[in-house]
Amino acid sequence: MKISVVINTYNAEQFLRRVLESVKGFDEIVVCDMHSTDSTVEIAEEYNCKVVYFEKHNVVEPARNFAIQSASYEWVLVVDADELVTPALRDYLYKCIEEPFSASGIFIPRKNYRMGRFMHGAYPDYVLRFFRRAGVYWSPEIHSVPRIEGEIITIPAKRKDLAFIHLVNNPLELEIRKTNIYTDDELKKRKGQKFSYCKMIYAPAFRFLKSFIFKGGFRDGKAGLVNAKLNAFYKFLTIAKVWEQEVDPDKIDKELKK
Repeated sequence: MKISVVINTYNAEQFLRRVLESVKGFDEIVVCDMHSTDSTVEIAEEYNCKVVYFEKHNVVEPARNFAIQSASYEWVLVVDADELVTPALRDYLYKCIEEPFSASGIFIPRKNYRMGRFMHGAYPDYVLRFFRRAGVYWSPEIHSVPRIEGEIITIPAKRKDLAFIHLVNNPLELEIRKTNIYTDDELKKRKGQKFSYCKMIYAPAFRFLKSFIFKGGFRDGKAGLVNAKLNAFYKFLTIAKVWEQEVDPDKIDKELKK
C-alpha cells in the first residue's frame, strides 16, 4: 500500500525544505500552492513534488479538497507547510495500512511551541490528517475537520513520538495579525449563531483555564501564560465580532446623527 503526502502552501519557503525532508520517505508528495510569490514552488520542484495550483485565499481550508483529490494513492497524509513528520509516525502509518486495517482515518496529536518552549497547554491538539482519499469532504470554513466515511481511530496522547512537530514559533505581532484574519473567517462559520452575555464571560475564561490549568500550561512559565491568554482572546474576539455583525448599520447612523 502507498501513501500520498499533501501539503498546501502559500509563501512557505521558511520551513518547506525541513518539511519536505521529513516526508521524503513517502510514495508521493503533492504541493498545492496558492500562487506563492517567494521560492515555495522552486523548493517543491527541487524535491520532485507534484505541484498543483489553487486560487489565493486567506485560509487554507477552501483548497483542501482540491489538494486531496490531486493525490494519486488511496491513503493521504495532509501535512501543513510548517509541520514535521517524525520517522516513527511514518513507520506507524505504513504499518497500519499494511496490516488488516478497518479504520478510514486517524487523529494525530501535534506538538506546538511558543517562545521556543513546548506548550503542554496546547497538547495533544489532535488533527484528522490521515485517511482514505475516497469519500472525504473538507468544509471550506476555517478550522473545519474533514468528514470521513467509516471508523476513525486516535493515536494515544502518550505517544509523543508519533506527534506532528509544529515548527511555527510566531512572534506575537504575527500571531495577533493571524488572529484578526482567522476570527474574520469565523464569522462565516458562525453565521446565525447567538452568544449571550454569560457566554462572552465564561467561554474565554474556560479557554484560559483549560489551557493554563487543566492541560498543564502553567508548567511552561511565561510562554504558557501568554499562550493561554491568546487562546482566551481568540474566543473573546470571535464573539465580539459576532455581536458587532448583529448591529443594524442604520441604528449606528441614527446614533451618530444625534
